Amino acid sequence: MDTVLLLLSVAILVGSIFAYYYYANESVLLRTAGVLVAFGLAIWVAFQSAQGRTLWSFIHSSRTELRRVVWPSREETIQTTLIVLVFAAIMGTFFWLLDIFLLWFTRFITGQGA
Repeated sequence: MDTVLLLLSVAILVGSIFAYYYYANESVLLRTAGVLVAFGLAIWVAFQSAQGRTLWSFIHSSRTELRRVVWPSREETIQTTLIVLVFAAIMGTFFWLLDIFLLWFTRFITGQGA
């Protein structure tokens, strides 16, 4: 039964996309609304299967877990961002200087710098 529900869900999605292009002479707003309604119906049908119920349970538990997370304060976020930006600038400068040195060294070894 679950396979039938999932196949029906996919069929609804494919059918809505087909209908969107088949009725090209109709209003874009109407066709888009039809695709969105079909998408909602396909999601609802998919959630009726065992895999869908498992996914819904996972989403629900993820939302519960997300509420438990201790998020950093604004000050901590700004400090961490600044540290990352400074480190990226330092590493960028280092690799730029390394590139210049390696270019100079390669030209020196190959004799192209003369």
